[in-house]
Amino acid sequence: MNPVIFDKLKTLAEAAKYDVSCASSGTSRSNTQKGIGSAAGWGICHSFTEDGRCVSLLKTMLTNHCIYDCAYCANRRSNDIPRTTFSVSELVELTIEFYRRNYIEGLFLSSGIVRNADYTMERMVRVAKDLRTVHRYNGYIHLKSIPGASRELVAEAGLYADRLSCNIEMPSEQSLKLIAPDKDYQSVFRPMHYIQQGFLESKEEKKKYRHAPKFAPAGQSTQMIIGASPDDDNKILHLANAMYQRPAMKRVYYSGYIHINTYDTRLPALTTPPLVRENRLYQADWLMRFYHFKVDEIVNEVHPNLELEIDPKLSWALRNPQFFPVDVNTADYEMILRVPGIGTKSAQLIIASRKFGRLTSENLRKMGVVLKRAKYFITCNELPVYTVQEAKPEYLRQLLTQPGRKKRDDTQLIIQWHADDTDDADLRG
Repeated sequence: MNPVIFDKLKTLAEAAKYDVSCASSGTSRSNTQKGIGSAAGWGICHSFTEDGRCVSLLKTMLTNHCIYDCAYCANRRSNDIPRTTFSVSELVELTIEFYRRNYIEGLFLSSGIVRNADYTMERMVRVAKDLRTVHRYNGYIHLKSIPGASRELVAEAGLYADRLSCNIEMPSEQSLKLIAPDKDYQSVFRPMHYIQQGFLESKEEKKKYRHAPKFAPAGQSTQMIIGASPDDDNKILHLANAMYQRPAMKRVYYSGYIHINTYDTRLPALTTPPLVRENRLYQADWLMRFYHFKVDEIVNEVHPNLELEIDPKLSWALRNPQFFPVDVNTADYEMILRVPGIGTKSAQLIIASRKFGRLTSENLRKMGVVLKRAKYFITCNELPVYTVQEAKPEYLRQLLTQPGRKKRDDTQLIIQWHADDTDDADLRG
C-alpha cells in the first residue's frame, strides 16, 4: 500500500471510531506468541445482515477537517489534531484493493464537513457512484448523510448506498444547541425526511416497474450520544420510539459519551463512559422492537431513568407483580415474552412445544430459558412454589442482584425473609 494513503487511512479510520452507527470498532488487541490474529481499534468494524450474517466493513472518514465546533467531537474545528483528506480516487482504490484481498465485505463512510454540507455530500456520493458504476462493486455501502445536505444529493446517495444514516446526536434540540451550536434539529431531520421519502417512493415504483432501482434497501439509522447532556432516559427512549414509527428507520444507536475535550466546560467531566447506561438503553430498545413493550411501560414520568443494577425487563416485572406468575402451559405468546429470563426464541419454542404435552422445568431449560431468573415469575409443576407473589418484589430484587447468589439456597432465604416480615408485622400489631 502507498505509505501516504496508509497514513491517511490510519488517521481517518481512527477519527471514525466514535461513530457507532454500524457496530463495533473500538477494540485493540495485540497478537501473542501462541495466539492467532490481532484486532485494531480502527479500520475494520462489523455489521450484521438480516439473516444474522456478520460482515466486515472498512470504517473510515472522507476527511477529518470540519467547519463545525461540536463540543463532544474529537474532530471539532478548534482541536489541534493532524488533519488529512482522502481524494475520491484514493478511497475508491483503497476499498477495491481491500475487497479483492478479502479484508472487507463493505464500506462505512462518514466525514467531517468542509466548505459546506453539499460540497462534502457530493464527494461522498462520488465515492459510492464510482464504486458501483466504474468498478461494478456490489458489496455493502453505508453512507452518512451530512446534516443540511440537499434533497438531490440525498436522493442520488440512496441509489448507490445500501443504507443511509443521519445522526440526531442529542435527545433534545436545547441540548444540541448548547453542545453543537452550528447544528439544529431542522438540518438533521430534513435529510432524514428525504431518505424516508425516497424509500417510500422506491417501494411504490417497485410495484409498478419490476426493475425499478432500489433506494437505500437497508433503510436508515441514527445515533444519540448518551451522558453528554442532562436528558433522562424517558426523553431518549420516547424520541427513539418516535423514530421507529418512520417507515425507513431500522436502528437507533446509543453511544456512551467519551470525555475527549476535557477543556470544554459545557460537558460533564466523566471519568469513564456510561457504558452500563448505554447497555440498558439497548436492552430497552430491544424490548420496544421485539418484545411488544410500549415505551411508557419501560420509562415514564414516575420512572424517568432505567435502573442500572437490573435490566429493564426485570425492572418492569418487579414493578408489576400483579401480572405474575405466568403459566407457561396456557399463557399467550405476548405474556410469555414478558417473563424475565425468556427470550423470543424460547417463547416461540414454548408455544410450539406445549401442543404435544405439558412442559416441565427440564423442557424449559433445554429451550434456553434462564430458570434462575424466570422461576420466580412462572408456574410449572417442578418449580419451587415461591414466586413473585409469595416473595415480595423488594426481596427478589435483593436476591437477584446480590453477589454470589449461586452459592445460597434461594428458597431458604425467602422463607427467612417471610419469617422476618411476619415478626415485624407482629411487632407492629
